Amino acid sequence: MEFAILKDIVLIFAFATAVNYLFTRIRIPTIIGYLLTGVVVGPSLLAVIHSPDEIEFMAEIGIILLMFTIGLELSLNHLIKIRTIVFFGGIVQLLFTSGITAIVARMYDMGWGPAVFIGFLTALSSTALVLKILQERGEVTSNYGRTVVGILIFQDIILVPLILFTPMLSGGTTNIGHQLLVLGIKTLGIMTMVYLGNRWIMPRLLHLIALTKNQELFLMSILLICLSVALLTSELGMSLAFGAFLGGLMISRSEYSQNAYGHLTPFKDTFTSFFFVSIGMLLDLSFVYDHILLVLGTVLLVIAIKTFVAGGTAFLLGHTLRGTVVVGIALAQIGEFSFILAKTGKEFRVITEYYYQLFLAVTIVSMAVSPFLIMIAKPLANLVLKLPVPPFLINGLFPLQETEVPQMQNHIVLIGKDSRSLNLSRMASRLKLPYVSVIFDPAEVRKRQIRGEMAVYGDALNEPILKKAYISTAEVVVISIGDAITALGIIEKVRVLNKHANIIVRAKYVSDIEDLYQMGANQVIPEEFETAIDLFERILKKLLIPKSEIEAAISRIRDDNYGIFREKEDNVTYALSEEIPDVEIIALKAGNYSLFPGKSLKEINLRKDFGLTIVAVKRGDKIHENPGANFIFDSEDVMYVLGKPVKVASMTALYSTDDKPFPSSV
Repeated sequence: MEFAILKDIVLIFAFATAVNYLFTRIRIPTIIGYLLTGVVVGPSLLAVIHSPDEIEFMAEIGIILLMFTIGLELSLNHLIKIRTIVFFGGIVQLLFTSGITAIVARMYDMGWGPAVFIGFLTALSSTALVLKILQERGEVTSNYGRTVVGILIFQDIILVPLILFTPMLSGGTTNIGHQLLVLGIKTLGIMTMVYLGNRWIMPRLLHLIALTKNQELFLMSILLICLSVALLTSELGMSLAFGAFLGGLMISRSEYSQNAYGHLTPFKDTFTSFFFVSIGMLLDLSFVYDHILLVLGTVLLVIAIKTFVAGGTAFLLGHTLRGTVVVGIALAQIGEFSFILAKTGKEFRVITEYYYQLFLAVTIVSMAVSPFLIMIAKPLANLVLKLPVPPFLINGLFPLQETEVPQMQNHIVLIGKDSRSLNLSRMASRLKLPYVSVIFDPAEVRKRQIRGEMAVYGDALNEPILKKAYISTAEVVVISIGDAITALGIIEKVRVLNKHANIIVRAKYVSDIEDLYQMGANQVIPEEFETAIDLFERILKKLLIPKSEIEAAISRIRDDNYGIFREKEDNVTYALSEEIPDVEIIALKAGNYSLFPGKSLKEINLRKDFGLTIVAVKRGDKIHENPGANFIFDSEDVMYVLGKPVKVASMTALYSTDDKPFPSSV
C-alpha cells in the first residue's frame, strides 16, 4: 500500500523544521520559512510532493482553525464595537485600492474588465499571515490591531459578492441581483444563528460538556462546532474560513472560550504551516526569473498603493500618523483569498494565463516580505514623525483633548494600558492617591479622560511625554508593558529624569529580572513566578498550614529569587541591600497591630524579639526620625520598619488585627 500523503507530510515537516530552526537562530519570522519550504519542495525546484491536493486540503484546515481562534479572541461584543471600522473602513479600503489599481492596470494594456478584476485581487490582504503575526505579538486588540482586524473581516465578507460579480467582468450573463438577494437572506439567517448561539446556546452547551470533566469530549465538541459552522456557511455559498470565524464568535462569550483556545493552538499552528507551504508551492520560479524586473516592480507598486490607501483609511478612522503608517504597512500584501477569486477569474477567462502567473508571483513575494515590513513599521513611523509634518497629520482627524496635568509631586505614574494598569488606576482613585496614567492608545486615553481620570497619550520612550506626567517629581513609577525591551528603554528614560523614584516593573519571565534591575528598576514582578507563588499559597491553605508559616515560607521564596537583585543603584551614598541582603523598609500602621498603640518603643522590644528596627514614624504631616526609647505610639502612626520580610511576617501574624496583615515594601 502506498502512503503518498504520509511521505509528503514527512518531507514537509523535515524541510520546515530545518528551515525554521535556521530562521529562528537568525531571528527571521518563521512564516518565511514555511513559504521557502513550499518553494523548495514544490514543482519549481525539487518537485518531491506527490499529493498537492491533500496538502491544500490540510492548508484549508489550518485557515479554518486560525479564523476560529480569531473569533474566540474577538468576541461578538467586540466585533459590534468595531462595526464602523469593519464596514466604513472596509468599503473605503476596497473601493480606493481596487480603483487605483484598475487605473494602473490599464497601463499594462489591459481592458477595463480585467483591470477592475485585478483591482479586486489586489484589494484583499492576507488574513492568515497578518493575524498570525498580530497574535504572536499580542496586538490583536491593540488600537491599530482593531482597525487591521476590522478591515480584514470586511474583506472576508466581501469575497462572495466579488465572486458573484466576476462573470459580469468577462461579459458573461448572470442574474446577479437574484443571487445577491438570496445571499443577503442567507447572511441574515447565519447572523441570527450566531447571535443566538453566542448569547444562549453555546454557553449552556459547553457548561454541560465541561461538567463531565472529560477533556477529550471537550476538544471533540469544540472541533465539531468549528467544522460544522464552517461547513454550513460553505454550503450557503460563503467561505469555510469565514464560517469558522463565526463559529469562534459563537463560543467567545462562554467562560470556556480560553480553554478552547488553549486546546486548539497546537493544531492551529501545525495546520497553518501547511497553508504557507502550499502557497510557496504555487510559485513558478522560471516565470519569476524570466520576468524578474516586472515582478519586483509590480510588488513595489502594489505595496505602495496598498500602504497609501490602507493608511489613508486608518487616518479617516481617526488614527494618528503613527497608527496610519502601521496600519498601512500591515495591510500592504495581497492575501490568500485572492487565490480563490483568481481561480474564478481564470475559469471565466477574465485574465489570461500570463497575468495569472504574474499575480501568483507578486502575491507570494508580497506575502514573503510582509513580516519584515510589519517588524519595521513602528520604527519607520517614528522616523516619519521626525519630519516636518503638519500637526493635523500627526494628531489625526479626531485629536485627543489636550490634558492639562497640574504640577504634581510625590505622585504615582502608571505606564501601560493593560488590565493591571487599569486596576491600579482604579485602586489609586479609590484611595484618593495622586496619579497619572501614560497610555499609548488614543482610544483608551479618550475613555479614561471621559471618566475624569488623569491620562496622558504618548509613547513613554519619549522624554516629553514623561515630563508631561511630571516624572521628575514622581514617588513611584509602575511600568506594566510586558515587553522587556520596551520596559528597559522606559526605565532608562525615567532614571535620566528621576534618580530617586521607586520603579516597579511587570515582567513576563523570571529571566528578565536581572536586566531590568541592572537598568535601574527597584522591584520586578515576573508574571510566571508570581502566578506560581499564588498557586503554591492556595495549596498550602488547602493543606491547612498555619497562616504565619505560609507568610514566612512565601517571603523566603521571594527572597531566594529576588533578593540578589534588590536596589542596585550607583548614584546613592550607600546601598543597604548590598550590605545587608534581603532587607527592606516596610510601612506599618500602628493601629493595625495590638503590640503598638499606647506603648513605648522600649516596651515593645521589637529588635530583641523579632530583629526589626523602627527607623522613622510619621504622625500627621511630621516625620520623627530614629524615635527614642520613650516614644509612645499612637494608633494613627505610620511606622517605617527595617528588617527581613520573613521577620516582619512573623511579627504581623502574631499581633495583626487585620485579615491580611502582611504589608507592602516601600
